[in-house]
Amino acid sequence: MFHFTALPPLALYVHIPWCVRKCPYCDFNSHAAQDSLPERQYVDALLTDLDQELPSVWGRVVSSIFIGGGTPSLFSAEAIDRLLVGIRARLQCKPDLEITLEANPGTVEQGRFREFRAAGVNRLSIGVQSFNDDLLQRIGRIHGRREAIRAAELAHDAGFISFNLDLMFGLPDQTPSQALTDLATAMDLEPAHLSWYQLTLEPNTYFHHHPPELPDDEQIWSMQQQGQAQLQERDYTQYEVSAYARAGRECRHNLNYWRYGDYLGIGAGAHQKITDAAAQCIRRRWKLKNPRDYLAAVDTNRHIGGSNEPDDQEVVLEFLMNALRLNAGFSTANFEDTTGLSFDLLRPTLTRAQQRGLLQENEPWRCTEQGQRFLNDLLTEFVPDNGHA
Repeated sequence: MFHFTALPPLALYVHIPWCVRKCPYCDFNSHAAQDSLPERQYVDALLTDLDQELPSVWGRVVSSIFIGGGTPSLFSAEAIDRLLVGIRARLQCKPDLEITLEANPGTVEQGRFREFRAAGVNRLSIGVQSFNDDLLQRIGRIHGRREAIRAAELAHDAGFISFNLDLMFGLPDQTPSQALTDLATAMDLEPAHLSWYQLTLEPNTYFHHHPPELPDDEQIWSMQQQGQAQLQERDYTQYEVSAYARAGRECRHNLNYWRYGDYLGIGAGAHQKITDAAAQCIRRRWKLKNPRDYLAAVDTNRHIGGSNEPDDQEVVLEFLMNALRLNAGFSTANFEDTTGLSFDLLRPTLTRAQQRGLLQENEPWRCTEQGQRFLNDLLTEFVPDNGHA
């Protein structure tokens, strides 16, 4: 039974679903842009969507905004400016609000970085994935090594003190040497933040149905171990399974998510989680995924794709799936404050996980090195139907 005495921090997620071309590994709600983008209509729809969500968060302060996709940087700076002005007019925002925009290194978008900065965006997340032209082609990216490097240089030139480079390893036929060369190239570009993660074949993707030849587990482990050592040498601290940052440059928006904070979600396919202290429950809902359906329905409030109220067991698993990704783990107080549940629900399973060498012995509750490597195995300990109470 839930018992909330306070509300967790609140963030805002904005989804812009269009991209130039759907990548074969991508399982996000993204749609290849066929014609000119309906910028004005979509920004209007986003603000209408937000208007309808406001009653659930009256009086609360937003700590971060993340504009994801798709490729949000396909939108003009004027459209992003109008969106942010509309958001600020409707929500109370922290003075040092973090505003992240996802971008891809295509040459069409690079000239917009300075304009995005002037519109209020203060953090970019650039989807590089690799600096190897052959590997980029294998994973369906539309840019090459030169464009990727230029994108990072232009981010610096545009005044972005904080930006992230997204980089993958374990690409089709990639060698450990190639993976480490990619990582070294990324670090040489001096981003404040690096997301460095293994390519996985997600359901409902082209690669899942037509799997490429990937490096074996031994090669993947070698890439990961050597890469983490190089990141540490270059002062990139790992604070989450796949996130590395210079001091003070961790992504606030993602930290809120991993710490089980609340977030509004506006846009086609956007999800949200809102704690209702008055009703003593957590409410989740999501919007229609297809942008055409979403645009047609938002004015009449028929754009909701679904909703639910997770029970206590679902909340426990959701919390742990996020919190155990963090190197810092979580505290007893953090669990009780954000879930509204008693820590006693966790104690038996935590003890079993410690006995298996997957969790540290004392608070804060966090993974051992073995637990990080086998995080999915650890999480199965908390699934209700696995034979445990």
